[in-house]
Amino acid sequence: MTANEVILLKYGEIVLKGLNKNRFNQLLEKNVRRTLRKAEGEFHTEYAQSILFVRGEEGSDMDAAFALLKKVFGVVTVCRGVECEKDMETILSVLREHARELLGNARTFKCDARRSDKRFPLKSPEICTACGAELLEVCPDLRVDVHHPDVVVTIEIRDQVAVLHGIQEKGAGGIPVGSEDRAMLLLSGGIDSPVAGHMTAKRGAELDAVYFETPPYTSEAAREKVLSLARKLTDYAGTIRVHCVSLTEVQEELAKVCDERLFTILLRRFMVRCAEKIARKFGAVALVTGESIGQVASQTMLSIASTDDAAQMPILRPCIGLDKEEIVVRARQIGTFDISTLPYEDCCAMFTPRHPNTRPDVEAVRAEEAKVDVEGLVARAIETDRIVRVW
Repeated sequence: MTANEVILLKYGEIVLKGLNKNRFNQLLEKNVRRTLRKAEGEFHTEYAQSILFVRGEEGSDMDAAFALLKKVFGVVTVCRGVECEKDMETILSVLREHARELLGNARTFKCDARRSDKRFPLKSPEICTACGAELLEVCPDLRVDVHHPDVVVTIEIRDQVAVLHGIQEKGAGGIPVGSEDRAMLLLSGGIDSPVAGHMTAKRGAELDAVYFETPPYTSEAAREKVLSLARKLTDYAGTIRVHCVSLTEVQEELAKVCDERLFTILLRRFMVRCAEKIARKFGAVALVTGESIGQVASQTMLSIASTDDAAQMPILRPCIGLDKEEIVVRARQIGTFDISTLPYEDCCAMFTPRHPNTRPDVEAVRAEEAKVDVEGLVARAIETDRIVRVW
């Protein structure tokens, strides 16, 4: 048997799921296979002793697979390893050949041997001694540190093969997408809503998204920006249906007859109503927004309460307690920040109140809203829905 590269995926929270653990394992494996379709080549997955192994056929892009798998929710650690015959001479030969891949830029290391097959002629301490000596010979600049090593090189003697692995990187964490119900993300071109979508998917929710546009006041470029954000999210959340809905008529009607100071709250209420109807049609049970308390006029607690007054299903706000800097850090981490800061606005400045009411009274909001045909405007807005599937 020749040495073959393998990727090992280790999970965290799933181990706490008790009798439901098998369901979570199956979802994780399904999501891993879905993600691997984005990498060139043929890949196979297999669970063994609480680790999900990913193997690629000859010519498969293991580098791309490794990068993609770090974004799969449910995985806490991703590491690259090598499988070989469980023969000590072969193991030492593979260590020599792959030493730098296993160690990276580490200055200190230790070896850790695990024997599932107790029939293997050497015991764990003897395996560690032999492998450590081999690595020191290949990399004389290294030193052993059994207490605080930069890298632990693990030699696993399994039933059929030996598996060697070293450097490990942090995975996405969370629980597998699909272990919760579907949610509808109100996705704008800003920084906050993609982060909110990412955080919701991390807790197992499948995502759809709705983008509200106002042609001709907003451009095709603004829509493409939002679709690009959705594509970034698919690395974590899988395929997303993006519903592109025009609120032009709604905005124009509100601008004609309603108190300008309440315009943003009134518009948010229409967004919630439209998103809810689409959500129910497509099986979502909650809405998701990127709101954070006090960040803008429409996100004070009284403003949020006025928005919720129009809702009939739960509105999840995972960013509610984060400040802008924290949200920006997360946006950079998931790769959406640079897209969000492109200069294409998703709402028209001409409709933004000069002096918004930051302490709206719900009864006053309802009275202003009664000046327009709410049900008719919502119905006509939903008729403009154009669905774009991204993955």
